[in-house]
Amino acid sequence: MEKGSLKCAANYIPLTPISFLERTAIVYADRVSVVYGDLKFTWKQTHDRCVRLASALSQLGISRGDVVAALAPNIPEMYELHFAVPMAGAVLCALNIRHDSGMVSVLLRHSEAKVIFVDYQLLDAAKGAFKILSEKDVKLPYLVIIPESHSLTGANGRMSMPEGLEYESFLARGKTDFAIMRPNDECDPIALNYTSGTTSSPKGVVYSHRGAYLNSLSAVLLNEMLSMPVYLWIVPMFHCNGWCLTWAVAAQGGTNVCLRNVTAKGIFNSIARHRVTHMGGAPTVLNMIINALADERRPLPGIVSVMTGASPPPPQVLLKMEELGFNITHAYGLTETYGPGTVCAWKPEWNFLPLDARAKIKSRQGVQHIGMEEIDVKDPVTMQSVPPDAKTIGEVMFRGNTVMNGYLKDIKATQDAFRGGWFRSGDLGVKHPDGYIELKDRSKDIIISGGENISTIEVESVIFSHPAVLEAAVVGRPDDHWGETPCAFVKLKDGFNATAEDIIKYCRDQLPRYMAPQTVVFEDLPKTSTGKTQKFVLRQKAKAMGSLSKTSKL
Repeated sequence: MEKGSLKCAANYIPLTPISFLERTAIVYADRVSVVYGDLKFTWKQTHDRCVRLASALSQLGISRGDVVAALAPNIPEMYELHFAVPMAGAVLCALNIRHDSGMVSVLLRHSEAKVIFVDYQLLDAAKGAFKILSEKDVKLPYLVIIPESHSLTGANGRMSMPEGLEYESFLARGKTDFAIMRPNDECDPIALNYTSGTTSSPKGVVYSHRGAYLNSLSAVLLNEMLSMPVYLWIVPMFHCNGWCLTWAVAAQGGTNVCLRNVTAKGIFNSIARHRVTHMGGAPTVLNMIINALADERRPLPGIVSVMTGASPPPPQVLLKMEELGFNITHAYGLTETYGPGTVCAWKPEWNFLPLDARAKIKSRQGVQHIGMEEIDVKDPVTMQSVPPDAKTIGEVMFRGNTVMNGYLKDIKATQDAFRGGWFRSGDLGVKHPDGYIELKDRSKDIIISGGENISTIEVESVIFSHPAVLEAAVVGRPDDHWGETPCAFVKLKDGFNATAEDIIKYCRDQLPRYMAPQTVVFEDLPKTSTGKTQKFVLRQKAKAMGSLSKTSKL
C-alpha cells in the first residue's frame, strides 16, 4: 500500500442513487421533473416530496432493511417511491401490476413488506391479497392508496379513504428537514424485484445501492443522454426499476413523462406534446408503433432515441422504426443484471451497409456495457468459452458490479446461479468473430428435433418478415418420431390474409426444411406486462395438441 494513503469520510462515501436527486434538486431546481397529464412538478418539489415521504415512512416505524411494496403503473407517485423508500433506509419492492390477488399475497408474504402503496385501479387485487393473508393469520402491511387524481384532495391535501390512508395525506405527515438515511454499506439492498415464476417458488432479486448507482450511470451512457433529456415512460417502472432509468433520468436533470396506459396514439401524442428525446420499450411496443394507423401518428419533433430489450427484436421491426425517425439501441439483460447488461455498440463502418443488413446486426445482443465487467458464452459444464465462430452454442454468462446480490431467502438458488464464479443466465447464444454475442434461445425454449437444435428466435425472425404477419412465436410440439417439431403461433395484421401452408412454404424457402414450422396456429399471443410472449402458455397448448404424426417427414 502506498504510504500516506488513507480511506476516510473525505474520500469514500457509499455509492447510492439518492445522491442523484440531491444534486439535481440544486442544479435543476426549477426545471420540470415529472409530467402526468396536466400535472407538473419541478425537481425541487420532487426532492421535497420524496423527503417528506421518507419522513412519513420513518414515523410509521419503517427502518433500515424493511421492505416497502408498491403496486402502481407509471405515475408520479411510483417515481417518487424510487427515491423516498431508500431515503428512509428501506427496500422498494415494486410489484407487477398484472399480478392477481393470489400472487400479490404470495409476494407480500415472501418479502415481509410492512407497507404497500396501491394505485386506485389495483385496489381490488390488493384487498383480495389482504383477505388471503388474513385467513393465513399473516400480519397485514400498512395500506396507502394512490387516488385517481391529485384533484381529489382538498386544500389541505387530505381526504377520507375508508380502506386505508390516502397518499397525499400520508406524505403530508412528513417533514422536509428529515435526515435522509444513506446506506451504511453501498452493498446494502435498495430494491427487491421478483422474476416471473410459479406461486410456490418466487424469486426475489436483491439489488444494492452500488449496483443501482452504477447501472443508472451506464443507462445514461447506453441511451446517449445529454443533460435535461425528456424521457417517456413506457417501460414499466416495476420492471427492473424501469431498467434503472428511474434513477438515471434524475442524474441528468431530465423530465419524466408518465404514461399510465401505453397505446400507439398515446406514444405519438406524448412525443409531439413534450418533445420527447428518449424512451424505451420491448419489441412488442415497437411493433405497435410501426403498425399505428395514420390517424394515430404525429410527426416526430426530432430524432427519438429508443432502447429496446426484454426479448430479441426482429430485424424488420428495427428497420421500420428507423424509417419512422427513431434511433434504436438494442440492449439485453435480465432482472438479475438490473435490466440491461449488454449493448449492441454501433461501429461507424456499419453505416455503409444496406439498411436490412444494418438492422440484422442491430438485432444482436452485442457486448457488455461500460458498467458490466464481462460477458461470455461458455460451455455450462466445462466453463470453457465457446469459439467465436457464430455457430457453437453455449450459455450466456455475466460477471461484474451490476449483477444482483442474490435471491431473497434462497441461498441454494443464489449459489447455483453463481456457480463457477459467473452468473448463469440460462440463455443460449453464440459469439461472433467480432466478440459480439447473439442469443439463439432460452435453454428451455430450444427445440430439439431429430437430434438437431432449432433456434426459435431464428425461425420467428423469418416468420416475422412475412408481409402479413404482425406477431409470431415458435415452440416445440411433441412428435413421436422426431421428439419435437416447430409449432408457430401467429397473429396476422388487420386486413391481411395468409394460410398455414403459406407460412410453412415461406419458411421452407428461407430455412433448412427441418427448421420450418410443421404446425401454424393463428391467434393472439399471450403477453407479460413487459411485452414478452408467454411461451410457457404456448408450450402447454402445443403439448395439448399431441404428436403431429408418427410418420412425419421433415
